[in-house]
Amino acid sequence: MAAPATDNTGINSPLYVNSVEKSMRVLMAFDGQQRQLSLSQIAALTGFDLSTAQRFTYTLMTLGYLTKDDEVRKYELAPKVLNFAYHYLTSSDLVRRATPYLQQLSQETEETTNLTILDGADVVFVQRIVSRNVLNPNVVTGTRLPAYCTASGLAIMSTLDDAEIDDILDRSDLKMYTPFTIADRGQIKQRLMQFREQGYAHIREEYFLGDISTAAVVRDSRLGRALGAVNMAVTTARWNGESDERRHADLVMLAARAISIQGR
Repeated sequence: MAAPATDNTGINSPLYVNSVEKSMRVLMAFDGQQRQLSLSQIAALTGFDLSTAQRFTYTLMTLGYLTKDDEVRKYELAPKVLNFAYHYLTSSDLVRRATPYLQQLSQETEETTNLTILDGADVVFVQRIVSRNVLNPNVVTGTRLPAYCTASGLAIMSTLDDAEIDDILDRSDLKMYTPFTIADRGQIKQRLMQFREQGYAHIREEYFLGDISTAAVVRDSRLGRALGAVNMAVTTARWNGESDERRHADLVMLAARAISIQGR
């Protein structure tokens, strides 16, 4: 009898370096809600014993990615961590292509415009042009929001097949962020069909109260997949009903098409 096949992919691969993964677990323990952490807190959040947590924390501090407040004996992320974000933004062809269109769209409408990409079950803001009418100043580049209840996430999901959609929903905590959040799987799938047909996603106050968002997908037609989404966010106080939806949909679809990579 043949021996069962061995899975040599992912974390089972001989190329996988556990020490790198452990270092990343320490950095990821500082998730925004946890600004400063003691060594015992780092150990608890990572699942390491104190000795292991101390070694990895010391190494990251020596490399400049953590700093220590000796007065309270707690650690926090150092500015050097921002190097990763800076290098991503300056090296991303998608961000480079999208930025002038986002700026133009924001200037034309006096609204906040964003470029997001899908990462797992979330969308991540990789470029954001903030207007004076911005509703959510705490949303910055790098912010993650659930895909199933954001216009950008739904726009991207509308381009996926059923198996990919189910995978995202399986990994999502389908909860009500506002009284208007649609968190039912059946309703989410139904609206994805609508968004796919009309070419854009439009939602109202589903993650933030007072926020109305319209999004369209940026595509790579050579690969036949979505690269991300352009969205425009408007406060309910500045919203003028169906005429605004049509106008904003046309604008974000035009910008998304301009940013998209066309086939050759």
